[in-house]
Amino acid sequence: QVQLVESGGGLARAGDSLRLSCAASGRTFSNYAMGWFRQAPGKEREFVAFISASGGGTYYTDSVKGRFTISRDNAENTVHLQMNSLKPEDTAVYYCAAKQWYITYRAPQVDYWGQGTQVTVSS
Repeated sequence: QVQLVESGGGLARAGDSLRLSCAASGRTFSNYAMGWFRQAPGKEREFVAFISASGGGTYYTDSVKGRFTISRDNAENTVHLQMNSLKPEDTAVYYCAAKQWYITYRAPQVDYWGQGTQVTVSS
């Protein structure tokens, strides 16, 4: 089992920045690719960003490229999502995700989820 706990969500205005963090415990953190998905009301959970187990590869959905940056610290068992130039359409519950060995863009393939943290961006 891997336990994931998110923090850092909240209220922001368009153009602001927020930093999400996810603390992992349980299995060997460095064996897992880590990422973030989000889910807005009435919509499906969607891929946002993922980082490979080694940290050498990062992947983003097109709508956040150039604004969001995912990073990880394997010594601290944490993964972060720096969100800059926030837009109202970024409003959603953000979920930390773990997938053993490989990244994934698909929610059903995620092995473990955090409980989610709300991000609300006003115009």
